[in-house]
Amino acid sequence: MSIMIPKIEVVDRTTRSIRYLEHGWPTELCRWHAHEEYELHLVVATRGKAFVGDYIGDFEAGDLFLTGPNLPHNWITDKVWTTPVAVRDMLVQFSHESFEKLAEGFPEFGEVRKMLTLAQSGVQFEGFNPTFAMGHMEAIRNNEGPERILAFIRFLVRLNEHAEKKVLSVSKLVQVQGGSKHARIGAVVDHIVTNFKEDFSVAQAAEMAGMTQATFARNFTAVTGHKFVEFLTSVRIGQACSMLYVSDQTISDISYESGFRNLANFNRHFLKMKSMTPSEYRETARKDLAKPMETSP
Repeated sequence: MSIMIPKIEVVDRTTRSIRYLEHGWPTELCRWHAHEEYELHLVVATRGKAFVGDYIGDFEAGDLFLTGPNLPHNWITDKVWTTPVAVRDMLVQFSHESFEKLAEGFPEFGEVRKMLTLAQSGVQFEGFNPTFAMGHMEAIRNNEGPERILAFIRFLVRLNEHAEKKVLSVSKLVQVQGGSKHARIGAVVDHIVTNFKEDFSVAQAAEMAGMTQATFARNFTAVTGHKFVEFLTSVRIGQACSMLYVSDQTISDISYESGFRNLANFNRHFLKMKSMTPSEYRETARKDLAKPMETSP
């Protein structure tokens, strides 16, 4: 399944207005998919890459996201995490229809609509206390019936009050048929994510997609929101970051293992993307990993 073509997931809400779910890693539930429901998603373990619509970025434990209806999304843990994780994600799915009925009956909840509008492109709640977020998720998980709904609404209100909302995707990606240009670009993206260490030129990518180089370059940017070389470099730097904070390999070895053949080139791209050198990143990341989780306010 191409990561550019989301699997459409149908959520059964015949007996419950919201759905709580948690799962570990690896699992078949971690896939590129979309559904009609909003999804409030808390990552509780590991680090990796977040794919939300045309957005690609880093995630780590404690990150909190809200995705809107039919917005494709997935969180891919870095390959350096080789030990299975019992619980990596805690999430709640809820429908636009249910919220609109709530706002219709209680107009005060209409203030939340702006946040839900932002969620159409995906939102990350930067700086939200992870222990606080987990406490809300646990309250939703541990309650049933009206008490579960009240716990969920309380969390939604707190999130709406949070000032630092980062909008992620420039545009929505839609499901397309397998023979389309989107599917061919998706095959190239899958190849890059899986084989980032290999040399892979624009010419080879265009040939894989069955397009001329000019047509491929234009379509790749239109479908992914990134230029080909930028996307390839981003995936490689992301892999390098994961190796820097979990291994003691030399920076030279990590550069090679991430797909760079020239250390100076690796250092230049790393500094451009992360605003620090690889050694500075390693030191900073390890300090962050050593920090205890904050307590709830």
